[in-house]
Amino acid sequence: MDSRRRPFEERDRALDDTDVHPLLSAYMERRADLLRYFRVRLRSEEAAEDLVQDIYLKIGDRRGEAIDNPTAYLYRLGTNLMLDRIKVRRRAEARDAQWHGANVSDVGGPQIAEEAPADEAAAAKLQLSRTLEAVKALPPAVQEAFRLHKLEGLSHAETAAAMGVSRSSVEKYMMASLKLIVAKVGRWP
Repeated sequence: MDSRRRPFEERDRALDDTDVHPLLSAYMERRADLLRYFRVRLRSEEAAEDLVQDIYLKIGDRRGEAIDNPTAYLYRLGTNLMLDRIKVRRRAEARDAQWHGANVSDVGGPQIAEEAPADEAAAAKLQLSRTLEAVKALPPAVQEAFRLHKLEGLSHAETAAAMGVSRSSVEKYMMASLKLIVAKVGRWP
């Protein structure tokens, strides 16, 4: 049994039959029917439980009122609560969709920089200049293999065909170039 409902049900069991309001009596008799009814409409056991619990809380405020048809009142109250929840959820979804689709400048916020922070940019420029110096220090064949494979994006086989050497030679050139660059610059990004 749900611990949220326990205090209310214990309180209601403690009341005499003479103290039970017709609306509360109708709720107790129809609770299982209300659950089934709203479970189908909400397509969720938990949502139906919450809604039926909210009905109970709402009728607690109306114990002094006389209601002609308590069962119809319970279903109408539950339907109204359900529709209110649906409206609130739809408004929230629409608001979230607008927010996600909004441009930051449209809502008066600061413009977001699309470039790297200055310190990162400076470090990247330094890394690039060191890498270019290391590549220039490579032997001509190794430098050519590095350029074709890493900068132009050719595979080892395509690089070998372009240079007129074996694939094994290209792999050796690449290993040599990467070892030298890592030794002079640090890890290749």
